[in-house]
Amino acid sequence: MDGRLKRSTISGILWSSLQKFGIMFLSFIANIILARLLTPYDFGCIGMLSIFMMVATSLIDGGLGAAIIQKKNPSQEDYSTVFYLNIILSIIMYALVYVCAPFISEFYHIPELRNILRVLGCVLIINAISAIQVSRFRKLLEFRKLSIIYLLSILISSICSIIAAFLGYGVWSLVILQIVNSVISTILLCIYGRWSPSFVFAKNSVKQLFGFGSFLMMSNLINNICNNIQGLIIGRLFRPAIMGYYSQAKKLEEIPSTSISQIIDSVSYPILSACQNDKEQLIAILRKFISIISFITVPLMLLLIVIGKPLIVLIFSSKWIPSVPYFQILCIAGLAICMQSVNYNVIAAIGRSKILFKWTIIKRSIGIAVIMIGALFGIYGIIIGTTLSSWILYLCNAYLVQKILGYTIVKQIKDISPTYGISMFSMVVSYILCFVIEESVALYICQVLIFVAIYILLSYLTNSRSLNYIKHIRG
Repeated sequence: MDGRLKRSTISGILWSSLQKFGIMFLSFIANIILARLLTPYDFGCIGMLSIFMMVATSLIDGGLGAAIIQKKNPSQEDYSTVFYLNIILSIIMYALVYVCAPFISEFYHIPELRNILRVLGCVLIINAISAIQVSRFRKLLEFRKLSIIYLLSILISSICSIIAAFLGYGVWSLVILQIVNSVISTILLCIYGRWSPSFVFAKNSVKQLFGFGSFLMMSNLINNICNNIQGLIIGRLFRPAIMGYYSQAKKLEEIPSTSISQIIDSVSYPILSACQNDKEQLIAILRKFISIISFITVPLMLLLIVIGKPLIVLIFSSKWIPSVPYFQILCIAGLAICMQSVNYNVIAAIGRSKILFKWTIIKRSIGIAVIMIGALFGIYGIIIGTTLSSWILYLCNAYLVQKILGYTIVKQIKDISPTYGISMFSMVVSYILCFVIEESVALYICQVLIFVAIYILLSYLTNSRSLNYIKHIRG
């Protein structure tokens, strides 16, 4: 990795980390307060609508944002064309959401969802205005500005949402959270982006970018549908409160499994795209990203399984205890989720969107089948099916990397197996404390301290490659 690219990688990771952890912290605090002010029913209503918002968002972007980043030298004509296309598609999708809202509320047997979805759908148009700004920031590796913008947006929107909850607005407090966040971030992105579209709409740009982006869009669309289909099934078959318990458990699990990998992903995709013609360098960078992700996320997921119950009671209060087993099972899924996207990104970065689309159909079809079979056994069957599906997705993505780049699944597992071994040993030792110390705050503190101490000590004693990557990231 040359000096400039390495500096960009380090800077990108640092600022993306600040952004993600800052947003995670602010969202975490806001969620704690909102969980005590609102009910599982309120969170369940929003969770039921997430799949429809995700699908609409995927269709609006059309993969063109990723295509802009992947393209070597996008022109002003390219940026302007994508900007106008995003606006047009967002208006079409909002109109579709508005018309379908009554049918969606009838599907869930909750009349209130009609107006909620129609108001929440405004986010689609708002976000479309700034979508190209985000792509430009990422293309130019200007993660510092993105971090500041997103942190300010989540701070202001969280405050507004909490005030609304105090005033008794219920589920609408969560709607306000999303709308205010979109409005503030869009305003700031447009101000600090210092870019404005030209009065041009080039068909050639659409054709060129869509050639790559269309397959990526369809892949992302299928991924988003499948990632949220559990909510659709749970919302249809069970009470809104059950959906609320599930959505909170999923949200908490995603903090380590998704947040850290997203930090790496936001940097890895443009970095991998920049060296897409150098196979050896691609593999070297990918191995480092995978090692760093696993070193951080794997122990976190396993520790969360051990302290799941006291953690949820401490954060959300005892009324959320039904979320505990959902959370612990989802943490097993999280072990696979944290590794999925970096394998996916390296294939996207070298422009192989068509093969990504083909494999997305294959792996997601298998995943949905597993979840549907699980649904026959109730809520736990759905969650276990989701977990199995996550591991299937990871193995399929890793297989694609093996097939195209030659970095085999065996080598990938070998690279992360020391981290898994040390983490599992730390988990077992910390869990054994349950049989020695009575259930109390002291027990939970000891479990955390023992787990962390053993993990760090063994990582140093075994000269962990993942730890060395982190220690020498500036070297």
